[in-house]
Amino acid sequence: MSLRKLGVWVAVMAMTAGLGVGRLRAQDQQVEITRRAKTKVQPAYPDLARKMNITGTVKIQVVVAANGTVKDAKVVGGHPVLAGAALDAVRKWRFEPAAVESSGVVDFKFEPHQ
Repeated sequence: MSLRKLGVWVAVMAMTAGLGVGRLRAQDQQVEITRRAKTKVQPAYPDLARKMNITGTVKIQVVVAANGTVKDAKVVGGHPVLAGAALDAVRKWRFEPAAVESSGVVDFKFEPHQ
C-alpha cells in the first residue's frame, strides 16, 4: 500500500472514530484536575499527524492514585491520530500525594513547530 493510500485510509478511519468521541464529550462532565503535577511529560507529535497537518486538543480523563501516580487514563475528546501520544505522556505524569485518589481532565494541545 502506498504512503498516500495509507494516509487516506488512516484519515477516513480517524474521522469515523472521531464521530463517536464527539458524542462522548457531550455526555461527560469534564472537571479540571486540581492536584498539582510534580512531573509533566510532553507528548511527542506523531509523524503521521505532522505529515497530515493534524492539529488540535486532546482531552484525557485521568484518575490519580493517592500516591500521585496515574491510576487510569482515557481519551474523552480529540483527534484519534493524536490520542495515543497524549495517553502515553499523561501516564508518565506524577502528582503531589493526597489522602485519597482524585480525577479530572488534562488537555494536550498539538501544534506543529516549524
